[in-house]
Amino acid sequence: MIRISVDPAPIELGMEVAALEERGAGAVATFTGVVRGDDGVTELALEHYPGMTEGALAALAETATERWNLLGVTIVHRVGPMAVGERIVFIGAAAHHRREALDACAYLIDRLKTDAPFWKRERRGETAQWVEPRDADAVAAERWDD
Repeated sequence: MIRISVDPAPIELGMEVAALEERGAGAVATFTGVVRGDDGVTELALEHYPGMTEGALAALAETATERWNLLGVTIVHRVGPMAVGERIVFIGAAAHHRREALDACAYLIDRLKTDAPFWKRERRGETAQWVEPRDADAVAAERWDD
């Protein structure tokens, strides 16, 4: 089971985790990303290309299920404006054993940061600027290359 959602609505963690637990897994690993208020950030806005973004996320989930013996993968990503402290992304992987779930979850967030077409804009008071990709994200994603 793969579930992909790109939506401006808040992420309901309990519902997402429960759906993965119902897969009969022995392990569910999750990652939740939250808007940080670093350097005076007051808002983060994400834009995406509908259809293309969901396709990229689905491809990542498919690759994870081929690489690890997973019972379920969930990727929920918000778009639109978000305040500091709000959830941006939820990733969950369900497997029979913890190592598969943990590795798949780490792979998904590392690759999502570089492979999914999202554009970020940070607001600090009245000023907004686009966020450039980080070198550290590319290095993290490269560790999963075959």
